[in-house]
Amino acid sequence: MFNERKAAQMAAFFLGQTSESRMSHLKLMKLLYLSDREALRVFGWPISGDRLVSMPHGPVLSQTLNLMDGDVESQPGGWEEWISDKENHELSLRQPLDAAALDELAPAEIDVLKIVWGKFGAMGKWEIRDWTHEHCAEWKDPKGSSIPIQYDAMARAVGFDDDSAKELAAQIHAEQEIDRIFAAL
Repeated sequence: MFNERKAAQMAAFFLGQTSESRMSHLKLMKLLYLSDREALRVFGWPISGDRLVSMPHGPVLSQTLNLMDGDVESQPGGWEEWISDKENHELSLRQPLDAAALDELAPAEIDVLKIVWGKFGAMGKWEIRDWTHEHCAEWKDPKGSSIPIQYDAMARAVGFDDDSAKELAAQIHAEQEIDRIFAAL
């Protein structure tokens, strides 16, 4: 279910909102996480399909963090096509953003990114980090380590009742399993 190209285009969208096409990796990660969270609230489905993890600086998208940090190899047309290597804790666009090139993102998903940018774009990296600590009930302090965040916990945190949250998480898990099976072929 994780779509590297889609995650890269989400990041490119946010980097393209800044005058210098760059921002701290901490702030960018929070914007990406909050976008998946908002999409889950609105559509019942995240945009990136990434694994969610609680880390000391708040909730993160695990596979996207690995790409940001250069810990995994990017797929052709994926992260490295869009986003430069991290330098001084910042990421930037490899080339000027052409909004028409964001072909993995549906118009409704871009609308979610615009909403998230409108609400959080003016925040600094520490302010947005603190906001996620205070307002993302699914995040738990991992005491220097990391803890998986389950989609049902995120769904409950954004207003789904327990039964709906469990059903939504089961659907996401089933989709992830199907993707794993096809990836192994």
